[in-house]
This record gives sequence, C-alpha cells and structure tokens, in this order.
Amino acid sequence: MRKGIHPENYRVVAFKDMSNDDVFLTKSTADTNETIEVDGVEYPLVKMEISRTSHPYYTGKSKLVDTAGRIDKFKTKYAKFKK
Repeated sequence: MRKGIHPENYRVVAFKDMSNDDVFLTKSTADTNETIEVDGVEYPLVKMEISRTSHPYYTGKSKLVDTAGRIDKFKTKYAKFKK
C-alpha cells in the first residue's frame, strides 16, 4: 500500500437517521460541528436523511404508487392542447 494517501483521523462518529431518529456508531473521518450524547459519551454527529433502518429496500416496506391514476390525471390536464 502507498503511504500518505489514507486519512489518519479515524474516530467514532454517531450517524443519526432524521426520518426515524435511529442512531448508530461507527468509525469515520466525516467532519462535523455538532455532537450528540449516546450512553453518557459525547460523539461527533452526522445527520442523514435515510439509512439502512428507513430505506424501503432494507425494510421491505415500499410505497404503492398509483401509476394509472397519475397517467389519467396527466392526460386530462394536457387534453386541451391536443389538436
């Protein structure tokens, strides 16, 4: 391995999923100004919109999209431009 190309500042960081407030700890070099207390210990905090605990692929829960209704709505909206 080449020397000097990998970051040296690995530390334990708390990642928080903002959609379901799940917090998990892992080592990271991510920069952040916020902190959070987990089990009496303060960690740097990185906020995320989605994670493995809220993503439909991992949870098995997906939204049913009414594509037929959306297509009908589109057709009626733009029918006035049809010649």
